[in-house]
Amino acid sequence: MRNASAVTVLEVTRGGMGDIPAPQEAPRRRRIPTGRSGKYRMRAEGPASMDDVHLAGDLEDKDTAFTWEVRANDRAYHQQFRKKGFLCWRQKKYKSNAIHTAKYNFFSFLPLNLFEQFHRTSNLYFLLIIILQSIPEISTLPWFTLFAPLVCLLVIRATRDLVDDIGRHRSDKIVNNRPCQILRGKSFLWKKWKNLCVGDVVCLSKDSIVPADLLLLASTEPSSLCYVETADIDGETNLKFRQALTVTHHELTSPKKMASFQGIVTCEEPNSRMHDFVGSLEWNSRKYPLDIGNLLLRGCKIRNTDTCYGLVIYAGLDTKIMKNCGKIHLKRTKLDLLMNKLVVLIFVFLVIGSLLLALGFTFMVKDFKGKHYYVSALHQRTEAMEVFFIFWGFLILLSVMVPMAMFIIAEFIYLGNSFFINWDLNMYYEPLDMPAKARSTSLNDQLGQVQYIFSDKTGTLTQNIMTFKKCCINGHVYDSDDEHGTLRKDTITLVELGEERVYQVLAMMDFNSVRKRMSVLVRNPEGSICLYTKGADTVILERLHRKGVMEATTEEVLAAFAEQTLRTLCLAYKEVAEDAYKQWEPEHQEAALLLQNRAQALHHVYNKMEQNLQLLGATAIEDKLQDGVPETIRCLKKGNIKVWVLTGDKPETAVNIGFACKLLSENMIIMEDKDIKRLLDNYWNEQHRSFKMMTHHNMALIINGEFLDQLLLSLRKEPRALVQNAVVDEVAQEPVMSRMDFLQARRISQMFRSFGSSLAPSPSVTSKTGESPEEQRERAFVDLASKCQAVICCRVTPKQKALVVALVKKYQQVVTLAIGDGANDVNMIKTADIGVGLAGQEGMQAVQNSDYVLAQFCYLQRLLLVHGRWSYMRVCKFLRYFFYKTVASMMAQIWFSLFNGFTAQPLYEGWFLALFNLMYSTLPVLYIGLFEQDVTAEKSLKMPKLYMAGQKDELFNYSIFLQAIVHGALTSIINFFVPVLVSQDMSKSGSSSDYQSFGVLVAISGLLSITMEVILVIKYWTLLCVASIVLSLSSYVLMTSLTQGLWLYKISPKTFPFLFADYNVLSQPASLLVIMLNVTLNTLPVLAFRVIRKTVFKLQLKEEEEEEEEKEKEEVPSEEVAVEPAVRHLRRGTAARRSSYAFSHREGYADLITQGTILRRPTGECGGEMVWESPNPSEEDVPFNHRESVFNPRKISILAKRKLHHCGKRSQTEETIASSQTEKQDLANLDTRPFGTGKPPTTTSAASGSLQVSSSDDQAFHSMPSEYTLASRPERLDVRTSSWRRPPWKGSASSKSQL
Repeated sequence: MRNASAVTVLEVTRGGMGDIPAPQEAPRRRRIPTGRSGKYRMRAEGPASMDDVHLAGDLEDKDTAFTWEVRANDRAYHQQFRKKGFLCWRQKKYKSNAIHTAKYNFFSFLPLNLFEQFHRTSNLYFLLIIILQSIPEISTLPWFTLFAPLVCLLVIRATRDLVDDIGRHRSDKIVNNRPCQILRGKSFLWKKWKNLCVGDVVCLSKDSIVPADLLLLASTEPSSLCYVETADIDGETNLKFRQALTVTHHELTSPKKMASFQGIVTCEEPNSRMHDFVGSLEWNSRKYPLDIGNLLLRGCKIRNTDTCYGLVIYAGLDTKIMKNCGKIHLKRTKLDLLMNKLVVLIFVFLVIGSLLLALGFTFMVKDFKGKHYYVSALHQRTEAMEVFFIFWGFLILLSVMVPMAMFIIAEFIYLGNSFFINWDLNMYYEPLDMPAKARSTSLNDQLGQVQYIFSDKTGTLTQNIMTFKKCCINGHVYDSDDEHGTLRKDTITLVELGEERVYQVLAMMDFNSVRKRMSVLVRNPEGSICLYTKGADTVILERLHRKGVMEATTEEVLAAFAEQTLRTLCLAYKEVAEDAYKQWEPEHQEAALLLQNRAQALHHVYNKMEQNLQLLGATAIEDKLQDGVPETIRCLKKGNIKVWVLTGDKPETAVNIGFACKLLSENMIIMEDKDIKRLLDNYWNEQHRSFKMMTHHNMALIINGEFLDQLLLSLRKEPRALVQNAVVDEVAQEPVMSRMDFLQARRISQMFRSFGSSLAPSPSVTSKTGESPEEQRERAFVDLASKCQAVICCRVTPKQKALVVALVKKYQQVVTLAIGDGANDVNMIKTADIGVGLAGQEGMQAVQNSDYVLAQFCYLQRLLLVHGRWSYMRVCKFLRYFFYKTVASMMAQIWFSLFNGFTAQPLYEGWFLALFNLMYSTLPVLYIGLFEQDVTAEKSLKMPKLYMAGQKDELFNYSIFLQAIVHGALTSIINFFVPVLVSQDMSKSGSSSDYQSFGVLVAISGLLSITMEVILVIKYWTLLCVASIVLSLSSYVLMTSLTQGLWLYKISPKTFPFLFADYNVLSQPASLLVIMLNVTLNTLPVLAFRVIRKTVFKLQLKEEEEEEEEKEKEEVPSEEVAVEPAVRHLRRGTAARRSSYAFSHREGYADLITQGTILRRPTGECGGEMVWESPNPSEEDVPFNHRESVFNPRKISILAKRKLHHCGKRSQTEETIASSQTEKQDLANLDTRPFGTGKPPTTTSAASGSLQVSSSDDQAFHSMPSEYTLASRPERLDVRTSSWRRPPWKGSASSKSQL
C-alpha cells in the first residue's frame, strides 16, 4: 500500500534538477539529404530515435537566424537599432511593449474607412452616377437625389465600424496601462506595461499577468520554480511550471545584484512558435542553454508563486502571443460579394441599353429634322454630340435600376437581426448572466451558409474542469480522497497513512507526446532506489515485466472506467539496483549536456531505464463536456456542417473528446499522419479516383502540428527555411512502435487494394495550371479532408489554427466559422469568415476579437439553424423582391422611350421616383427582412436539413436574380402596354389620355402589382405585416395629395407639375378597370404557376422519401447478417479505452508534487477473488487468418454480442452457426489456448457470468483509434467461465446481450 500511495505523487509534480553549463564545442555535424530535391541540411551526429519526428520544431530552430541579442539593463543599446520599414521609413528593431490591435486611429479613420467602403462596387457605381448628374448638359435628375442617400449609407457603415474600433481602442488602453514593477536603478518602481522595453528586469507577484515574454531569472520558490496558468495561450487551466537557470537562481538574490546583472541573451528572432524557444545566456564568460522551460510568455498568469523576476526578451507586438493574433480583416459575406458582381452586370446591361436607346435616337432625330426643317435652328449641336448627351442622359435615368435604398434598408435589416440574436432568451446563460451578443451586424446572413466549423477543444467543447474520480490499485477500485504531499528542492515529502516520508529525487524523466509517459527516480527513506512511472496504458502495459491476474483485472477496470466516460492512465514501478543506477547515471548526465539532439539522447536513456516494470494500477479523471455538445454536433452534422477540432492538446485528449462528443464513432476509418502522407503521395497517380470512393465510407483524420508544418508551406508567412526541414529522415524506433507503424502501413495498403480492385486503372491526373508542388499537396489534403466526417488537429499552435482555416477557404471556397474561448483562438477567429467567441474561463480575448459571443457551445446550434437560416432566408427574399419591384416599376421608362422619340424624358412624376423606394414600397420589404419565417424555430432545429439550402446558395443566385428580372420585366410590359392599347378607346370615349394621366395610370398599376406580389411572397402573417402594407399604400395617398395639390402648385409649378393627376385618373371608371386588369394579369398567372409547382414539388419529395426508406430497409442489415463492404475498416487494436494522460501534461511538465490522494477501500465493497481476463495476444502470436479478422468491417458491438451469445448458448440453430464460420475460426484462435499460459479456458456454461457489453452508441462513445491503444493487438472477444465472479465495479444486472 505504501508503494501505491507513493506513486500517486507523480500526478502533478517535478523536482528541479538544475542547469549545466554548455560545453564550449558543439557536436560535429554532417550533411544529409532532405528529400528528392537533392538539397542538404546540417544535422548533428549522435543517437537517433523516434523523437526525430516529434522534434521537428527543434529542427526548425536550427535553421533560424540567432540574431536577436538582448542585453540586460541596457536600454540605450537596444534603441540604436533600426530596420527597414515601408519605403524609406526606418522603424525600431526592438519594439516597445505597447500594443495596437485597433484598425484605425484619429488620422487614418476617414481615408481608410472610405477606401474600404469604396471596395464595394455599388458605392463606386453610385459615385459615378453622382458625378454624371452634376453635369448640366446630361443630367436628367438633380444630383442631390442620389448624393444624399449615398452620404447616409456611408455614414451608417462608418459609424458601425467606428463603434467596433472604439471598443478595440479601449481594450488596448486597458492592457497598455496595466501596472508592473520595473527595475530602475537599484529598486523596482511601478510603471505601466507600455513603458516596458527589451532588456528590462521585471518583478511579478502572485496572480500577476506576465506583461511580455520574459526569461525567468529567479523566484521565491525552491529552485526558482514559477507556476503559471496558460489558459489564455493554450487553453489549459492546469498549472504549469517554469524554472530559472541554476546560476541565476543562486546569484541574483537581491535587487542590487539584479541591477548589476549584465547577461547577454542570444536567441532566435521573434516568431509565432508558442512551444519552442532556443537561445543561450552569456554571463561571466560562460554560456548557458535556454529553452521554452525558462520562458514566461505574455498572457500567462503567475500562480502559487509569491514573487518572481524576469528579463524582457520580446516585447509588445514581438511577443509570441501577439505574433499569433493575426490582423483584422474586412469580412464580406457571400451575398455581399455576389451583389458586387450583380451591380457590375446591371451596369453593363444599362450601358448596352443606353447605347441601343441612343442609337434609336440617332434614327429618330434624322427623321425629325427631315420632316421639321423649320425648327433646325433649335438644334445647335451636331447629331453626334446629341447622341453622346442622350446616351449619358439615359444612363442617369436608368440608374435607379440599382436602387440605393436597397443598400440602406439592408443595413437596418442586418441591425435588426443582430438585435434578435441579442434578445434571444434561449441563448441566455443564467449562471454567468451572459446573453448572446452579435458584435458584428453585417454577417448575419452568412450564419445561414456555414459549411465548416473549426472548434477549439478545452473550454469550448469541455467545461475545462477536471476531477480525480477513481483509481485501481493492485486490482482493487477505490474512490477519490485526499492525501497530502509537499516538495522541498530535490526531495518529496509525503504523508502516507499518517506517516511522513521523505524521498530524494535522483532523476526526472519528462513527458512528451511520443513517450506518452513520465517517470521519477527516487531514493526512499530505507535507502533503496525505486522508479515510478505513469503514462498511457498503450505504453505502460508494453513495458511490464510480466502479465498475470492483476494485470488482466486492471485492463478490465480500464475498460469499465471508459464506460463511465472517464479518462484513464496507468501507474507502474520497479526497484533499481544500486549498480544499475551507477551505470545509468553517467549516461543520463552526458545526454543532459548535449546541445544538439539532446531530446533524442535523453529519450534513449529514459527508455533504457523504463523497462521490466511492475504494474501498480490505474487512475480515472473526469473532464465533463459542456451540456448539449454531443446533441449539438449531431444536429449540425445532419445539416451538412463539417466540424473540425483544432486543439493544442495531445492526440490522446483530443481523440477522447472526439468520441465523447460523438464526433468520432466506432465504425469510422481513422487515419493518422503517416496514413495521410501515403495517400497524398499517391493523389496525383493511380489512387486519385479512390478519393472519390472514400465519400461512401465513414472516415476521420487525426493529424498533428508537425504534419501541418510540412503541409502548409504556401500559406506560411515565415521563411520557408523555418519549415522545410520538418520532414526528417525516418530512423529506427522502438520495436513496439515500429511494429505498430508496419501494421498501419499494411492496413493502408489493404485499403488501397480494396479501392483498386473496384476501379479500372485511370491515367494520372495533372494539377491545375500554375500550381506549385506545395499547392498541389495542399489541394490533395483538403480534397481528402473534405470527404471525411471528422478532422481533429492536435498539438497545433494558434497560427497553425489560422492556417488550417485559410487552407480550407483557399481550396474549398466555403463559408467557415471558428469558435473558441481563449487567446490562442484569436487568430483562427479572425481568419474564419465568422468568428464566435465563448465567454469561458480563459479570459476575454476571444470575445473581444469575435463577431458573435456565446456562453455555451450548444447555443451554436440555435445561432446557425435558427437565426442564421432565418437571416439568410430573409435577406435573400428581400433582395429578390427588391429587384423585382424595381424592374417592374422602372423598366417602363425604357418602354416609354419608344414613344417619346428616345429623348430620355421621365415617365413618372419626379416625386413618385423620389418617394417610391423611401415610403411607398419600403415597409413591406422591411418586414420581410426582419420578421419573415418559413418555419418556426422549433421546426428549424428538428429539421436541420433545411439548413442545406443556404450552403447551396439556393435562395439567391444568378438564376434567382434572372427570374426576378424577367418577372419584373413582364410586369412592366403588362402595366405599360395594356394602357397604351386601351388609351385610344379611352380618348374616344372622352377619358383623358394625356402624358400625365398615362404616367399616373402606369404608376398606380405598378404599385398595386408589386403590393400583390409581396402579399403572395410573405408566409409569416402578423398584425405588423398587415399594418406595413396598409401604411405603405396610405403614404402614397397622403403624399400624392400633397405633391399634386393646388397649394404647392402655386408655390412652384415646375417642381410640382402633376396638378390633380391622380384625382383625374381615379375618377374615371375606365382607368379603374385598366388598373384592375393590370393587377389581375400580373397576379393570377403567377399564383397559378406557384400553386402547381408547389404541388408537383410535394409529390416529388414524397416519392423521394419513399424511395429512401425502401433503400434503407434494403441496405440496413440485421444484427444476424454481416454485410462486407468494399473497404476494410482500419480497426483499433483493443477494446475501447481512453487515456487521460494528456490532460495534465505537456513536454517539460514533470511538475512538482503538491498534492496526492489517499486510496481507501469503499464501504461495502465485496471481497473475494478478483475477476481477470487474459492479456491480448501479440501480433506475432496470432495466426494470419485471425489477424485479418481484425479488419472485419462489422461493428464491434455486434461482434461482441455474437461472441457472448456463442459462449453462453452452445445449442444455437444451425443457421446461426453457418452464418458465422469465419467468426468461430477467429474465436478458436483465442479460446483454445492452455490455461497454464495465463489464458482463459475454452469451456463455458450457459450460466457463466460475462462482462456487460455496451450498445453501439456506447462503443462509439468510448472508441479510440489504433495509435492511441495497443495497435499490435487484435480486438479482444471476452469469454468467461461459470466459476468466475463478477468484478466489484460491475453492476448486478444481467450481462446477457439481446441480439
